[in-house]
Amino acid sequence: MRRCFLHVILAGALGCALAGCGKPQTSESSPPGPTVDPATAGSVTGTVKLDGAPAALEPIDMSASLACAQANPSPVVPPTVVTGENGALADVVVYVKSGLGNYRYDTPSDTVILGQKNCMYSPHVLALMTNQPFAVQNNDPTMHNVHPMPKHNRQWSNSQPAGSAPLKQSFANPEFAMPVLCNVHPWMRAVVFVFDHPYFAVTSQSGTFELKNLPPGTYTIEAWHETYRAQDQTVVIGPKESKAISFTFRTSDVLGD
Repeated sequence: MRRCFLHVILAGALGCALAGCGKPQTSESSPPGPTVDPATAGSVTGTVKLDGAPAALEPIDMSASLACAQANPSPVVPPTVVTGENGALADVVVYVKSGLGNYRYDTPSDTVILGQKNCMYSPHVLALMTNQPFAVQNNDPTMHNVHPMPKHNRQWSNSQPAGSAPLKQSFANPEFAMPVLCNVHPWMRAVVFVFDHPYFAVTSQSGTFELKNLPPGTYTIEAWHETYRAQDQTVVIGPKESKAISFTFRTSDVLGD
């Protein structure tokens, strides 16, 4: 009788272990984090500059496409380094690299648009949030083929004839410096970032940026440019505090050198 009783206990324990008795169910998702309290949120603003003159680039050869050549009567150079007044540097992605807690953010409903005009992607660098609407427009009188190359999302490649409707997509997972190519015109290239938080900006030719509604904390802020090595700064934000920082890239600090 005792051996039978022990057998029942062991069998029950084994069944409980297999069923996960007394353990949280892994199929249940973690509860969502809090939203950022605007009463205590601060911000980081700043500028990005380039020290020195960028290297001269050869114009793009578009002779293989009559429509593209006709659309660009003047030479077009790759838009990899774009500057404004006093060395202001455009197309720099400034974002919170680390330090964020488990906050919950609303997904923006506005659509981020990547255009195709004169056989070039515009803007050359853009950023959006996960699951935010994303659309690619063809404003040229010729066919393009839109080919994002993500590492953490589904890869797709779609032809887009002249006059066709925008291609609408979204990205469920974050991506860092995702190339977007055109399989018809090999010189066409854009760079897309996808973040799971709203603390990012892409500089224009003014070289300025602003990261708003940041909760108090200690953050690593990174400035990324496709030609030069990325730079990091640590910033401490108190309640309702605003900090101003700046980044200076040097033409000698080229990636790969």
